[in-house]
Amino acid sequence: MKGILKSYGFTLVLLFSIILGGIIGFVFDKEDVMKLQPLGDLFLNVLFMIIVPMVFFSVSSALANMSGLKRFGKIMGAIFAVFLVTSIVAAIIAFIATRFFLPVEPANIDALKGLMQTAETTTENVPFLQRIVQMFTVTDFSELLTRQHILQLIVFSVLFGTATAFIGEKGKPVADFLKSVTEVLMKLISIIMWYAPIGLGCYFATIIASLGSQIAEGYARSFVLYLVIAAIMYFGLFTFYAYLSGGKAAVSTYWKHVVSPSVAAISTCSSAACIPLNIEATKKMGVPYDIADTVIPLGTNIHKDGSVVGGVLKIVFLFALFGKDMDSISSWLAIVAVAFFVGVVMGAIPGGGAIGETLILSIFFPNQMDALPLIMTISIIIDMPATLLNATGNTISTLLVTRIVEGKNWVTAKIQ
Repeated sequence: MKGILKSYGFTLVLLFSIILGGIIGFVFDKEDVMKLQPLGDLFLNVLFMIIVPMVFFSVSSALANMSGLKRFGKIMGAIFAVFLVTSIVAAIIAFIATRFFLPVEPANIDALKGLMQTAETTTENVPFLQRIVQMFTVTDFSELLTRQHILQLIVFSVLFGTATAFIGEKGKPVADFLKSVTEVLMKLISIIMWYAPIGLGCYFATIIASLGSQIAEGYARSFVLYLVIAAIMYFGLFTFYAYLSGGKAAVSTYWKHVVSPSVAAISTCSSAACIPLNIEATKKMGVPYDIADTVIPLGTNIHKDGSVVGGVLKIVFLFALFGKDMDSISSWLAIVAVAFFVGVVMGAIPGGGAIGETLILSIFFPNQMDALPLIMTISIIIDMPATLLNATGNTISTLLVTRIVEGKNWVTAKIQ
């Protein structure tokens, strides 16, 4: 019981505050409930205050302090090929699932206008190449210091961090400074999160008062949909991957040893906490030590199938909520690509979850940034199954990498 409370205590508090806020929004008069909006806005504004410095320092620090630049260059291309393919497959499966079962019914956007500060936008006929330039760059440094330009800030942060790493010892003071500030910001976030139960509770009371049961139903539908996708991937797709890696023998050894890291993922809600058990399990499966010791730690940072699925769910949730068209092929590709980027690349960055969610809004809904708590809540309710997919997705990846490196008979050779 103590272990469960230790792993899920704060998550349960957040869920309780959201449910309580929802009940208040249902039961009490709308005018009375809206008086709580300043308490929700306080939480939202504090998050927005910290998101820009957090993006710059965390991304820059991750690259500037990457002592393994040479190591990454030596790692087998098979690992990255497996990570890339499996993450894209996860995104496609999630997107297909949302086409059959929409997480939330389209809402009347007018209901949100009193709650969110929506700016007017103008549509211009911008050439494709010019649109690409605008997507990744800005005309003035000061424009990077706004949450509407998160993607451009990430590009600048990547360049800054890479430049710091390239100059070696001369850049070490800067790298140490970036790392130190990142740690301070992460601590600041943990302090801010103590107010999260009150802030999120009040925010959702006003949301429910404005949208009624639709938004609450949307979260229930999203959770059920994620569980279905997780079951399909965990039992079906991962078994198929195991078969591809080494036939029936690989399937047998995979399911014989995958239970331990799976239970650890569910009980701790932490992919990092699963690393020792995951490495031990994959070695028992017959994966060579050098592959297991490389794929599992690396995958814990940059290979998160569960987060990719969550990214698709968050984007589609917002598309449906705000009535945005997603029937075109370009929309489909954009949703899959951004979900892949958010789930994989952002997963390697401290605080990447919040950064990824802000990135989703800045790309698809730059004038609806106040909707951040709406998709933060999705992260909370899917935490357990997402961790399961993240951890076991790395387990199965070791088998696929072993198949590429050792050949199709690696399981038989291990048994003999």
